[in-house]
Amino acid sequence: MAQFTLPKNSKIYQGKTFSATVDAKNKKTFRVYRWEPENNDNPRMDSYEIDLDDCGPMVLDALIYIKNEIDSTLTFRRSCREGICGSCAMNIGGINTLACTKVISDIRGDINIYPLPHMSVVKDLVPDMTHFYAQYAAIKPWMQTQTPPPPDRERLQSKEDRAKIDGLYECILCACCSTSCPSYWWNSDRYLGPAILLQAYRWIIDSRDENTGERLDELEDPFRLYRCHTIMNCTKTCPKGLNPAKAIAEIKKLLVSRTI
Repeated sequence: MAQFTLPKNSKIYQGKTFSATVDAKNKKTFRVYRWEPENNDNPRMDSYEIDLDDCGPMVLDALIYIKNEIDSTLTFRRSCREGICGSCAMNIGGINTLACTKVISDIRGDINIYPLPHMSVVKDLVPDMTHFYAQYAAIKPWMQTQTPPPPDRERLQSKEDRAKIDGLYECILCACCSTSCPSYWWNSDRYLGPAILLQAYRWIIDSRDENTGERLDELEDPFRLYRCHTIMNCTKTCPKGLNPAKAIAEIKKLLVSRTI
């Protein structure tokens, strides 16, 4: 029988506990993943009990309260606080989502918060996005044309063609979908993942782009595209309500149709 052991420093232990004040009436415990690269300790889960009457309604509000009032060493990314930038993507209550749009009251009991799965951790809740962004750059996410632009106006498109990129351009590259995909976990070195493939389809389907054939050629690969097994985790977890699985299916359909 095969036996497996976890890598060194992978086991998580119970860390510090910070209790709320005695007179707190609306208590909630947040169990937060902590890891510091400066030392050789294993990751730990620190528990922070806070009075929800002292912070806003979102998980990000609680994290900011913890950092400002309880433990200034807690590290996480955040920026817009409006679900636009994607900076505060993390795993909250077992689901990849944005901390700024996740309502605390939607989660029963203690709230467990981890960094996005699969990615290397820089510190605490901060994942290393280097490889993810490199994959994004690989699809050339800008308009590519062969003909010169009109001298007196922009490149126009019909309302019908414009509607084709609805549900695609809204992607904020938070990586929630890609890091929820088992195929991406095991093959991220070659499989582009749901987020990047959705972005690729956004340019393939844009009527103003003139490099559709080359873009499809780049994706016609057993790993870059076809590692998708339609598990649908990506669509289920997208905090913007987009459908990366459908975009991937549309790319496959385009590849099939041009060979018939």
